Amino acid sequence: MLFTLPIAIQEVYKNWKALITITMTISLQNISSTVLADWQQQARQYLIQGDCTQAANLYEQAIAAEPETKSHYWHLGLMLLLQGQEMEAQTTWLLGMADGEPEQVDEWTAQLLDVLQMEAERREVLSDYSVAWAIRQHIREINPADVSNLLRLIELFIRLETFTGDELTSVGLIELLVEPAVEVDAALLMQVLQSVLAREPSHPSTLEFAEACLAHVREPQVYIGIILETACELGYILRLTRVAIRLAELVLRLDSEHPEMVRHLACFYQNAGEYDLGIKTAKLFYSLIQELPAKVYANHLILRGLMSAGGYWEEACSVLKRLKSDQELLIAEQPTSLNLSTVDDLFVTSFFYPYFQDEPRNGRKISNQLAQLCQLNVQNNNKEQIEGYRQRQLARKSRGISGKPLKIGYLSHCLRRHSVGWLARWLFQHHDRDRFQIHAYFLNYVNTDHFLQEWYVNHVDKAYRCGIVSTNVAEQIDKDEIDILIDLDSITLDINCEVMAMKPAPVQVTWLGWDASGVPAIDYFIADPYVLPESAQNYYSEKIWRLPQTYIAVDGFEVGVPTLRRDRLNIPNDAIVYLSSQSGYKRHQDTARLQLKILKEVPNSYFLIKGGADEQSIQKLFNQLAEEEGLEGDRLRFLPTVTSEEVHRANLGIADVVLDTYPYNGATTTLETLWMCIPLVTRVGQQFAARNSYTMMMNAGVTEGIAWTDEEYVEWGIRLGKDAALRQQISWKLRQSRQTSPLWNAQQFTRDMEKAYEQMWEIYLQS
Repeated sequence: MLFTLPIAIQEVYKNWKALITITMTISLQNISSTVLADWQQQARQYLIQGDCTQAANLYEQAIAAEPETKSHYWHLGLMLLLQGQEMEAQTTWLLGMADGEPEQVDEWTAQLLDVLQMEAERREVLSDYSVAWAIRQHIREINPADVSNLLRLIELFIRLETFTGDELTSVGLIELLVEPAVEVDAALLMQVLQSVLAREPSHPSTLEFAEACLAHVREPQVYIGIILETACELGYILRLTRVAIRLAELVLRLDSEHPEMVRHLACFYQNAGEYDLGIKTAKLFYSLIQELPAKVYANHLILRGLMSAGGYWEEACSVLKRLKSDQELLIAEQPTSLNLSTVDDLFVTSFFYPYFQDEPRNGRKISNQLAQLCQLNVQNNNKEQIEGYRQRQLARKSRGISGKPLKIGYLSHCLRRHSVGWLARWLFQHHDRDRFQIHAYFLNYVNTDHFLQEWYVNHVDKAYRCGIVSTNVAEQIDKDEIDILIDLDSITLDINCEVMAMKPAPVQVTWLGWDASGVPAIDYFIADPYVLPESAQNYYSEKIWRLPQTYIAVDGFEVGVPTLRRDRLNIPNDAIVYLSSQSGYKRHQDTARLQLKILKEVPNSYFLIKGGADEQSIQKLFNQLAEEEGLEGDRLRFLPTVTSEEVHRANLGIADVVLDTYPYNGATTTLETLWMCIPLVTRVGQQFAARNSYTMMMNAGVTEGIAWTDEEYVEWGIRLGKDAALRQQISWKLRQSRQTSPLWNAQQFTRDMEKAYEQMWEIYLQS
């Protein structure tokens, strides 16, 4: 370690040395023996009082009296530095180093660093971060390889709110950490890592820093805990999935079989579209855990990967069977002391049932029992809080509060660029604000640059940008004294289920997103005359509330400029084009086979297949089925996703006929198809998911294309492909329906919903 100064300072050194020598000589003539005895204590007191000028004077006198005592030079330079006289400070230190041998200079430099370090630490305790930062910058100049100082310096950048992430590289910290022989305070390193990840978690240098820390980890669980928390925030809250993956992979370099990290990494891979890795990692998670509740969720996670990719039908069926068996075992055990993390996982594990089979009696039985078990555990974990909600609700009810205007709360993480977001907005648009006060609870809120989320914020009386802590959300709902709470997400998000299970509002309802959750604390499920059969109440735990016409209506959709052309797809102008645009979840193998049977029977026809999934697995599925059906593979076209919903809707115009999925129909995609006046073939079943397109077509005034059996589905597909006049008739009927049909009358739909709310409230008051 060698003390060196910039050339500019060296140039003024001679003049400064002469000046300070004269000053010290004069000071020495005036100094008394008493002052010499206690100068150091007085100087310290001046420093503590913030009077660096007086302290500097004393140190000058001390140098005059004891010029060989080097510590006087170090302290005088510090006093000058604290007065903003950086060049004078460095020159003073250089003066103290003058004429020293290299070994002496090293020793003196270490003493100077100790002085600076002590003052930097004192300033940090006082929260005087700007001064501490300046001192540590000088320490860095003197000894750039001091890792502890660089770590403290990074912390000061963060405290001063000037940290951008670039500093990790610019100060040389990462470069030093990758050196094998460097000594590092492991506890300090973890402390700074946590601070950096909290401040700039997605910066490229942050990721390099986190990786460089690996070689210096002394307590792996500390490092893993820090990375796990940040990865989950990035992956689930900020939706920076790729960054979350990189962090999670660092943990696996320390512990390749860390169950919690493996579990989250499987989700991250799947969310990022890395389907093979997502499936593989989910299977690893399953192999690492033994507890039955975790096994249930692990099965769900494997199934999620297989269904997201699409094309893994036989394996998915096998996993579903295992999942159902484990769920039944868990329901039979009835555990009552599950932690909230486990409960959250379990809420969503019946999500895939309706994608496989149209058997609502069996599927809903398990969903209801599982939701009941989860609610029991939520209530056991939050007894005092939930009892408080109940008592306050009873107190308001006993006071005879009429609820006018009724306070309606909407709970969702989808009030943004999402299917629920596109559809629910018309209810928000047309709500009567004289009779209803609208609150929206935006779960897992993240700022986006898409207009729809901000639109919702501006179209409610009160908007709450919530995180993912269910107890906090429930507390806010209770505090707001919400009368009727509407869950828009059902079991697509565990947080919603947990909030609803705590019953923070006296009347609770599920509407729009997915099917009913089965949570016992939910009073009603919104339906209509078509979307559920009359017998459905027999297997729903919620009271089915049927609106008079339709459970959903919109005033229309924004439509962009199409990007698809037949000539670019090598499809003749006179060909019949079928289209199916759905996610991999909905690609039931049996329905895909029916679609290819239709194609085979219609000459000069082509099938466009679009939707989020693994392109290779979907192509493999359809190509294999085409070969089995004796259909030429060159009549299939696999389309990529597009940049926006507006463009997707415009591109629907390339199709002559849209073929719906079964047993899980389209919902938003069906509405978009009907709005674009394109004939649709749908297969109707018994469950909610198998009747979405049916109710929408009925409420648009179109029955052509509604099939009740597989045979009818194929017949309608062939007939619509061959009968151009019929297609034109349906298209014209759909165009005319925009002016008269319930499906396109969102204002009337809103009045029906509001009437339902008022009736629900009256029932509650009279109970």
